[in-house]
Amino acid sequence: MIRYLTHNQIDTQRWDECIAHSPDGLVYVWSWYLDVVHPGWDALVEDDYEFVMPLAGNKKFGVNYLFQPFFTQKIGVFGKKSVTDEKIEEFLKEIPGKFKFAEINIGGTLKGFNAINEVKAHKNIELEIFQEYKVLAENYNSNTKRNLAKAKKEGLQIVENVEPSAIIELFRKNRGKGIKHWGDKEYNRLLNLVEVAKDHKACLVLGAQNTDNQIVAGAFFMISHNKIIFLFSGSDESNKENHGLTFLLDNVIARYSGSDYILDFEGSDNDGLARFYKGFGGKENNYLGLRLNRLNKIYNFALKVLKRNKF
Repeated sequence: MIRYLTHNQIDTQRWDECIAHSPDGLVYVWSWYLDVVHPGWDALVEDDYEFVMPLAGNKKFGVNYLFQPFFTQKIGVFGKKSVTDEKIEEFLKEIPGKFKFAEINIGGTLKGFNAINEVKAHKNIELEIFQEYKVLAENYNSNTKRNLAKAKKEGLQIVENVEPSAIIELFRKNRGKGIKHWGDKEYNRLLNLVEVAKDHKACLVLGAQNTDNQIVAGAFFMISHNKIIFLFSGSDESNKENHGLTFLLDNVIARYSGSDYILDFEGSDNDGLARFYKGFGGKENNYLGLRLNRLNKIYNFALKVLKRNKF
């Protein structure tokens, strides 16, 4: 039986035991990760935590809704056994009626989910790195090989354990200028997430430093189960010809080559980013965006207001 549990009813020890044994497990759904990205999260739980599904809910203008928290690509159904599309649909049907709207991302295939209104495939790029580095590097496309050669010629060096705040600040001063709906609250949450993940030995923080000892690029990688997730990066646009991010990603591929890890680039629906990730030999492995709408006309108007305010 699938039960809806509020946050204080969840046994996090049993929850994490389920995630630890999940063949589909992801770093996003450890209890400690959810506690940071959405404090007070609720859940659907089947039997004795055989299968679980986190629910990130909120309420505005009288509307209860579910959403995808920051820094989680997908948080669907996970279990001690592989999750089927049928199991996902079972859980979706058990989403409490109080949630009038939901936009969430999950794994699965584009089969019919009758419990929801809309299913859309999103592009994700992944790279299996079980081969030795020499073979993996040979599979880079010509543009990636050329940019990597430039980075090495510029004398870039990898710096371990860079201050996470320095990478976040690098992002904010560059690409982050165009992201108006991210403020101190979101960046502080990310900083807290990295520190907590480091405590759980689930985060790799790397920087690329030029010959003037300046950090020109940095990134956070979350590591759990058999995945290395490229969660967040910052780079100095004035030094973009150094190709710091290419240098960083190549370093991660090299250090984990020959293992059973998969490098998950965490996207992207952006064609330019997808090409960049595919330049390392990455392949598409899509995930699904699900949209559930139980709203009447008045609530649908409220939804438009919510979306304009980014929830």
